[in-house]
Amino acid sequence: MKGPRALLLAAVVAVVALAPAVLGNFGVSLLNDIGIAALVVLGLVLLTGVGGATSFGQAAFVGIAAYATAWLTTTQHYSPWVGLLFALLLTVVAALAIGLLTLRLGGHFLPLSTIAWGLSIAMLFGNVEALGSHTGISKIPPVSIAGISLEDPRAMYYLIWVVVGLGVVFAYNVLESRPGRAIRSLRGGGILLASVGADAFRVRLTLFIVAAFLAGVAGWLYAHTNRFVSPSPFDVRASIEYLLMAVAGGLGQLSGAVVGAAVVLVMKNSLQDVLPLVTQRGGELEAVGFALLFILLLHYARGGLMGFVTRWTRGRFAPAKASAPPAGAPLPRRPLPARGTRLLAVRNAVKRFGGLVAVNDVSFEVAAGEIVGLIGPNGAGKSTMFNLLTGTAPMTSGSVEFLGENVSGLQQRVIANRGMARTFQHVKLRPHMTLLDNVALGAHGRTHAGLLAAGLRLDRREEAQILAEAWHQLERIGLADRANELAGSLPLGTQRILEIARALAADPVLLVLDEPAAGLRRKEKQELGELLRKLRAEGVTILIVEHDMDFVMKLVDRLVVMNFGSKLTEGAPAAVRANPDVQAAYLGGAVAAPVPPSGEPRKVAGAAA
Repeated sequence: MKGPRALLLAAVVAVVALAPAVLGNFGVSLLNDIGIAALVVLGLVLLTGVGGATSFGQAAFVGIAAYATAWLTTTQHYSPWVGLLFALLLTVVAALAIGLLTLRLGGHFLPLSTIAWGLSIAMLFGNVEALGSHTGISKIPPVSIAGISLEDPRAMYYLIWVVVGLGVVFAYNVLESRPGRAIRSLRGGGILLASVGADAFRVRLTLFIVAAFLAGVAGWLYAHTNRFVSPSPFDVRASIEYLLMAVAGGLGQLSGAVVGAAVVLVMKNSLQDVLPLVTQRGGELEAVGFALLFILLLHYARGGLMGFVTRWTRGRFAPAKASAPPAGAPLPRRPLPARGTRLLAVRNAVKRFGGLVAVNDVSFEVAAGEIVGLIGPNGAGKSTMFNLLTGTAPMTSGSVEFLGENVSGLQQRVIANRGMARTFQHVKLRPHMTLLDNVALGAHGRTHAGLLAAGLRLDRREEAQILAEAWHQLERIGLADRANELAGSLPLGTQRILEIARALAADPVLLVLDEPAAGLRRKEKQELGELLRKLRAEGVTILIVEHDMDFVMKLVDRLVVMNFGSKLTEGAPAAVRANPDVQAAYLGGAVAAPVPPSGEPRKVAGAAA
């Protein structure tokens, strides 16, 4: 696999290095523009394509950096290198402020907010006299390295493309790391990330700042390449053009940043040459042409040009069988509490949704080293109870103690990092990540490498530990030979087993499983039962919700039965099976719904499962 990719990379580097020798001044200038735009688009690929946050304001960050270095080097006469530091500082501070204000917005509100600040920042440039108002700033000094001026576009060309190469390598390193797996999981939602101990908002904010940083570097290069800045190249139309480049090249591909920038800018220059020959309204037709291109791409090629290439090459250079990653020192493990000690205690838990009581005054305990089943008919409130335990949903009243501490009201990721790992009733995996990466995500809370360390490859020791842990868990469930396959290619039952492996990678004290046997065949259920019994023997405590009564009765030590949101009974499987109230609840007998302590009639219609 490394051979073909290495040859392709060497060919690309050779073409980029030799291009100025065979191209004229216009061609070199066009490649400079492509390189600068590619940096902005690279940030958009990370932010929008991978992270799922659409931004129509990246050109504003380019403008902030361009104006910052232009003002500092022309009016204050500082070096362009000092201008670079000032420009990046100002860009990052602006991104931090804007991100804190807008990134919590969901749905279409976030893209709309990016349009708002994109418009306002561009208008600010044109209305500040110190920045030259609408005439801009000219006579920006060129960059110099060791006393050698890069005023010539051919000299600046190599600086631009070295920076582009470093940006692509940094982004690639990040995505193939601990923070990168969290970034790639953003589209799975905050609940998924919180379940492995990650803060989705912090991950999204960091990614937003990285995209702005890349745009800031592009702005600095733009200012000292063109040696003139004005407001128009940094308005919302420019941001839309950057987004078009990302879509054309491939939103999910780092290489798509360069390809998309090249395609759009070459097409733009070609239209500017051709349209004036056939009409006097070339500018309007150019806008119409790009609008049509955008629509066609969204309809027929959402993966962009590199998406086609990826689909064509997928599997052609991959090894026939996955091989174990290099052995690394094992990750530190949590000490497990002594068997029989109280691990979890739920006290008078209540959850109301308006007038609906989904969980009503439920109490039970779980001791270390046992498997406890939480069962009940549909609508009994079992999954809602699980959400209260794990911090996914806030409790109306009552408390939950875990490892002797009250965890009621704590965030889900905090509870997860204390040793409570879970799976979900509706499987939450990242279908476009490999099995190995999905399981490695589970170890997020046990490790600490940050984005900068990952981008500079200073995290190799920890990354080896994470991958070794993920491989070990895949071996446990019998999927190690498929480690490099995409999780989305697995059948539903196997995906549920993979979710358990991800939870095990967190090294849990308590494993909370929400219907893990759903969708499994008989043999797979037997293997799952054997795995869970083995985990119990190793000291892992398990709380399980399951509808397959035959499976759960043979597996658990104790059962807690819920009905209409209340606890119906608790005890050994045989005693629970013989309980007439339980039989009536499952067989539809006329058993009165429990009445709340207040004496008020309960609303039970549509209770959460």
